[in-house]
Amino acid sequence: MKKFQIVGIGNAMVDVLARADDAFLAEAGIGKGIMQLIDMERAVDLYGRIGPAKEISGGSAANTIAGIAHLGGKTAYVGKVKDDQLGAIFAHDMRAQGAVYETSLAPKDAPQETGRCIVVVTPDGERSMNTYLGVTEFLEPSDIDPAMMADADWIYLEGYRFDGPDSHAAFAKAINACKGHGGRVSLTLSDPFCVERHRDAFRVMIREDVDLLFCNRAEILSMYQTDDFDAALDAAADEVPLVACTDSENGAHIIAAGHRWHVPAVPTDIVDATGAGDLFAGAFLWGLTNGYDPEACGHMGCVAASEVISHVGARPEADLKALFKRYNIIAA
Repeated sequence: MKKFQIVGIGNAMVDVLARADDAFLAEAGIGKGIMQLIDMERAVDLYGRIGPAKEISGGSAANTIAGIAHLGGKTAYVGKVKDDQLGAIFAHDMRAQGAVYETSLAPKDAPQETGRCIVVVTPDGERSMNTYLGVTEFLEPSDIDPAMMADADWIYLEGYRFDGPDSHAAFAKAINACKGHGGRVSLTLSDPFCVERHRDAFRVMIREDVDLLFCNRAEILSMYQTDDFDAALDAAADEVPLVACTDSENGAHIIAAGHRWHVPAVPTDIVDATGAGDLFAGAFLWGLTNGYDPEACGHMGCVAASEVISHVGARPEADLKALFKRYNIIAA
């Protein structure tokens, strides 16, 4: 038995969550519902414009790993922060969630700071993300511990982390160590604009290395450059053994071994859509590594996504296992 069920690799950020209306987005030049990369100057400017905010350690794959740890999964996380105040908050929070976090800190005199994502939540629950990557952009192969990757049933790779000079090489090192010892690889596409920036690299990785692909409707349409959702799902299924594609209020589509399941969404009042896809992936992976079939894993993902969008912040506040029992997905 391996030490870890899931090892995540991705951005290490602190999320700054604030509420505002669409007029504020227009005034501040923020694109609604997407992730925009910003520099330090822009991060400082936006931070000064927003009202009261809630600071929570985050990052897409970090949220996924925190969700798995919440469920009792054996997890570890790899993501770069600086030896500064926000970096200490991030490291403490990941460990407090129950995940192993041992990535070397960037030194105090590093020119970049710990990354942060200013998330503006509008009244409809949509989140618009303004991301200053900081030192997390500089994840490199030396940050990857091959022994940790070899001791994982699965690794979970965050598409956002493709935005970095050495991240592709870091991912390759992790994949080789994991697959060389019988592990499997999952990838989340993260964002349609991320796909646009790195489509060719994604396609090579998907065809050659990925065992489980996480995406949403917009991302998979962008990946396969089509407006036909079913055609995009079929194209992904031709390249990957297991596809889990979310579709907002329409639930999720799961494809494996020639079978396709549509899993309905769990109705809820949307307070903050941040983390919906992250927690879907976390619950899905937890179910998969605990022996549940893909359809059941999809139901777990939809329940977890519903829980996390019912409150502010991308970490679960309710007992997810209790919710799985309530919805008869796992035995009471």
